[in-house]
Amino acid sequence: MLTVDSDIKVLARFGRALADPIRCRILLALRDAPAYPADLADALGISRTRLSNHLACLRDCGLVVTAPDGRRTRYELADERLGHALDDLRTAVVAVETDRTCPDADEKGCC
Repeated sequence: MLTVDSDIKVLARFGRALADPIRCRILLALRDAPAYPADLADALGISRTRLSNHLACLRDCGLVVTAPDGRRTRYELADERLGHALDDLRTAVVAVETDRTCPDADEKGCC
């Protein structure tokens, strides 16, 4: 059980970042490789302004960092372990989702 306030805040920041599908897509893209905002916006099919707002949130959450590259700024995960954490979390959620024990789950919408 988490009792240390700082641990709870860290997990809450991570949850906040994952609460939006666009931020999830950004994190998954950066898991594969660092990227420039214009390239990310094109790849995700969103405006640069919208992407900028999401990147600011991810920076505030401490999950992404910027790396200057000449006149451009590249974004990357703050720590490579975040990519592994995303993979582990996705795998765990999929495993739980497919391991329903309630025989009435489809009818009742539970489990």
